[in-house]
Amino acid sequence: MIKCEDGRLLVSGRLNITTVPALFEAGLQHLASEDLLVDFSQVESVDSAAVSMLLGWSRAAQRSQRTLRVTGLPDDLLSLARLYGVAELLPRQSA
Repeated sequence: MIKCEDGRLLVSGRLNITTVPALFEAGLQHLASEDLLVDFSQVESVDSAAVSMLLGWSRAAQRSQRTLRVTGLPDDLLSLARLYGVAELLPRQSA
């Protein structure tokens, strides 16, 4: 689930092959019009689709010259990104 709250996008629930397509599209809609801080602190679980979603958002932000920052990335998402050798491509994490 994604909701906009206090100037940030809050992502919650499970990020997997089933849920990511809709979340990805919702994030793209926001990136089209504004810089984003995406908060992942309420995410319950992830699979490789979550890494793909985040990389896709990052590419979209670069194309539209928007800033994408993230906070609260789950350890399992970071671990998957390192495993796939793409951790350095993830958006900068904010405190």
